[in-house]
Amino acid sequence: DVIGDLNSRRAKIEGMETIAGAQNIHAFVPLSEMFGYATDLRSRTQGRAVYTMQPSHYEPVPKNIQEQMAEGRTPGA
Repeated sequence: DVIGDLNSRRAKIEGMETIAGAQNIHAFVPLSEMFGYATDLRSRTQGRAVYTMQPSHYEPVPKNIQEQMAEGRTPGA
């Protein structure tokens, strides 16, 4: 499911709406979590979904991810 995938990418869901029979989801997702998203979204929706992305704001990296990066590990891996 699309919402579950976004949540696994540390998304902050801001809202959902139905427009012309389609579900629009507005969310803030860290850029580092968006790599590979187009492929995953197509797989989850049998190729029917599309997305747009635009820069919004900067935020400090969470402490647990900072620690993983300092240890040389890939966050989320």
